[in-house]
Amino acid sequence: METLIMVGQLLLGLSILVGVHEWGHMVAAKSFGMRVEKFSIGFPPKIWGKQIGETEYSIGAIPLGGFVKITGMIDESLDTKTLNAEPEPYEFRAKPAWQRLIVMMGGIIVNVITGIIIFIGLALVNGEAYLPKDKLNEHGIIAFDLGEQLGFKTGDKILSINGQEYERFSDLLSPDLLLGSDNYYTVLRNGEEIRVEMPNDFIDKFADKKNRVSVIEPRIPFSVQSVVPGSLASDAGLKAGDEIISVNGVQTRYFDQLSAILDSLKGQPITLQAKRDGEIVDMSTTVGGDGTLGFIAQYELDYVSRDFTFTEAVGEGTYNAFAVVWLNIKGFQKMIAGDVDVRKSLSGPIRIATFFGGTWDWNNFWRIVGLLSMVLAFMNFLPIPALDGGHVMFLTWEIVTGRKPSDRFLENAQKVGMVILLSLMAFVIINDTISLF
Repeated sequence: METLIMVGQLLLGLSILVGVHEWGHMVAAKSFGMRVEKFSIGFPPKIWGKQIGETEYSIGAIPLGGFVKITGMIDESLDTKTLNAEPEPYEFRAKPAWQRLIVMMGGIIVNVITGIIIFIGLALVNGEAYLPKDKLNEHGIIAFDLGEQLGFKTGDKILSINGQEYERFSDLLSPDLLLGSDNYYTVLRNGEEIRVEMPNDFIDKFADKKNRVSVIEPRIPFSVQSVVPGSLASDAGLKAGDEIISVNGVQTRYFDQLSAILDSLKGQPITLQAKRDGEIVDMSTTVGGDGTLGFIAQYELDYVSRDFTFTEAVGEGTYNAFAVVWLNIKGFQKMIAGDVDVRKSLSGPIRIATFFGGTWDWNNFWRIVGLLSMVLAFMNFLPIPALDGGHVMFLTWEIVTGRKPSDRFLENAQKVGMVILLSLMAFVIINDTISLF
């Protein structure tokens, strides 16, 4: 069922993004009097189609893209049968270069607008919640395996990033930081300041499927929120509001301390102390076979939360949308520099489906769709023949030099671009499949 939900979200998300992208091309073309023969979401074979006016609207069986067929344009269909005749006024090739440039930019522009609108909506609906630096450093961090490899230790208090102040816990492993170079943290450990350096290839480990666990997390003080009736905790006399301060004489101020000691004492008798209304209460019980006692914890960290006004949401959403583009640029720089493994950095449809998750969460769905909309705009702007960016490159050359590339050159460039794209698609699909196992 989870797989079906992931696939369903992927197909819906791609349909939305491809639909608005191709709609952008079509609207721009029609506004300049160009004939649009076909508008398709998905690639052939066609499973549904309807002719409306001069345009056939259809849905293809392969939901990994879409296309708009504009008369007189050399595109991925490589349909060149009309190019030997004189161009008709309604053909793409008969229009001025600036109009053709706008048509080719139409899909990219609409994807950018879509991404911005989605991120504005998310900011407006969700606001923000974060753990500020001062509250984080009251208790320090928990370092998991990958955090320990980086050089952190549980209990560390992180003072600065690259010698600069930071505002919130999420800044410590922000995408911008992970994609940067020569980063380091200043950490307070046992009263001593220590420098923890981040290797330039750390994002490779961070992205590795085997390491998809937390690197560091805030250390969390806790109390008992509620006790499960009939549980070991209930039999021991534990009550809501209690603070468990030790187990077998070992301090358990933080939840990670309690979890670790209970996990090591599965099925064994223990004594614990709890603070209740300012008094210390001694109790005895046995740890369950799963390393639990049977209560729900109340985590006590002071997060800051706030709602955005519409104006603030516009600024926040626009910033978040364009941050995706900037991070993609930095990611490409990392790949070119050899700091990251291409196999771990490029994602195809299978891996993208896992980003949506196995439960249908509309907030997460729109966040992923907004991110993909900006990524689609960025990728389509790359100067590769067969992508919008390839057409933009040739049209810009025509506008600047006044010389239009020949139809034969454009046809051959399109063939080269298709080989590149099909090879890239095969690579990411095979890579995604291998990563599953």
